Amino acid sequence: MKKFAKNALLIFCCTVLLLTGCSKKAEEKPETNDNVPEITETDNTSEFYKTITEGNERPIAVMIDNDNSSAWPQSGLDKAYKVYEIIVEGGATRFMALFKNTDCEKIGPVRSSRHYFLDYVLENDAIYVHYGWSPKAANDISALGINKINGVLGGDGNIFWRERKYSGDWHSAYTNIEKIKDMANNKNYRNTTDKKITGINKEFEEISGSDAKNITLPYSGMYKVYYTYDASIKAFKRTMNSTEHKSADGTYYTATNIIIQYANNFPLGDGSPRQDVTTVGSGEGYFITGGKCIPITWQKSSRSSETVYKTQDGKDIELNPGTTWINIISPATKAVIE
Repeated sequence: MKKFAKNALLIFCCTVLLLTGCSKKAEEKPETNDNVPEITETDNTSEFYKTITEGNERPIAVMIDNDNSSAWPQSGLDKAYKVYEIIVEGGATRFMALFKNTDCEKIGPVRSSRHYFLDYVLENDAIYVHYGWSPKAANDISALGINKINGVLGGDGNIFWRERKYSGDWHSAYTNIEKIKDMANNKNYRNTTDKKITGINKEFEEISGSDAKNITLPYSGMYKVYYTYDASIKAFKRTMNSTEHKSADGTYYTATNIIIQYANNFPLGDGSPRQDVTTVGSGEGYFITGGKCIPITWQKSSRSSETVYKTQDGKDIELNPGTTWINIISPATKAVIE
């Protein structure tokens, strides 16, 4: 009996020593994380700066539906470094989101092209992804030699999937960056660019200007955009009509930089309710960041040339690192900035 007790005690002690040794080895082993940080809409750090400005990866521009609440919630806007919002027929708007150096797994709902968005495809030297097109957009895409991926064309449609949860099937097409890149390679599209993305600060910098904590953009009688400044993330949260603009997982879509660009829109004159927009020329607007606002001018000399945004004293504006929303809106519907 005594011998049994001694053996049991010996086994217990050895077990304790073994467990203690394993614990020390586990503690001494350094934790590693080889994952590259994901860049989201609230990142306003030098990591965002490096992701967007370094390397020569060609941007990808995707048309995203915003006709009405049937298109909500959208996916992928939090991974875009720049988003254009412009009026379309019926008083709604449509988004064109630009992506670079990201592996966004779901983008959409993808929607059809309108011809005036092509001007911003060209100036960003982007591969253009859309699901359908207006007659003028179809003609211009061909005439301008734009590298397109169009979901209604044969093999191009293979990179999209449908989520039939909306009232209209046109609100339900999605894709992702991996599929877009595979199709672009199949089409022998150039996947690099000589165009550098400039005019972004390495770190967040405040600007001197008027207070801009709450912004209202009345695109039409049926649709308004609201931005509300959140100082904790140095970015503006978006609301569309009375609905908070969030992704499917509940993440707020935000803007670190807001450019309000006044440009006239008017009926295209083709017998449809489609619009035309004065993208080439010059005009006025506002640059908003860090809860402050300054008046600016814009100038674009041709459809393919870059739109230049300048302060009133003639200096190019400098964006803060984070997503930029460019809201192109009629001067007849003035923004309210408070």
